Amino acid sequence: MTTTLYGIPNCDTVKRARAWLDTHGVGYRFHDFKKEGVPEAELDRWLQAPGWEALVNRRGTTWRKLDDATRATVVDAASARTVLLANPSLIKRPVVHWAGRPDVTTGFDAEGWAALAKTDN
Repeated sequence: MTTTLYGIPNCDTVKRARAWLDTHGVGYRFHDFKKEGVPEAELDRWLQAPGWEALVNRRGTTWRKLDDATRATVVDAASARTVLLANPSLIKRPVVHWAGRPDVTTGFDAEGWAALAKTDN
């Protein structure tokens, strides 16, 4: 199994994450939300762990562009799922499924990643 990094290639955080993985010799597959879409089975798993609150990026421009009514509907995993499928850019990036581990992380955290990546090599 290979580590999979999910995101959007022009996202600055995804660029930093990919550079970190490359620098640390962590093999990974990149899944582009724009080209490949959001894998629904994976999204369902992510909604459980790390959880829907961790997945919804409420700081980004996509969230700010949503109308108030849509933002107000995001109150649980089911409602988040609907909005995230319709707006993949709303997913906090990157999402990483670490090879050989049940861990799935959101966002880029070099210190936390160092511990997770140790078993990937």
